[in-house]
Amino acid sequence: QVQFVESGGGVVQPGGSLRLSCAASGFILDYYAVSWFRQAPGKGRERVSCISDNARNTVYTGSVKGRFTISRDNAKNTVYLQMNSLKPEDTAVYYCASDPNCAGQGLDYWGQGTQVTVSS
Repeated sequence: QVQFVESGGGVVQPGGSLRLSCAASGFILDYYAVSWFRQAPGKGRERVSCISDNARNTVYTGSVKGRFTISRDNAKNTVYLQMNSLKPEDTAVYYCASDPNCAGQGLDYWGQGTQVTVSS
């Protein structure tokens, strides 16, 4: 099956860190820009970050700038999201998807998501 598989979520205290992984399954990641999205209960989907296919360009939503870092290892067919200084408002299900040119359109290969809960 052609999709992304997310992992690395969990429960963490405010101020803690997590690293999420987004592994491409059934296709080669090299030529795809990839975005991380999140959806909190009762809220719409929000794009958190995007990384271009060659990793030269990254995009972050304002609320995570300086706290989250997106990266990729094409040899491992995986994109990562390092999340530091986590806040309760970061609680959500996190998904990844291919995002051509990081344009936020034509999204594909959605995974099942991984739950991140920030709570004391």
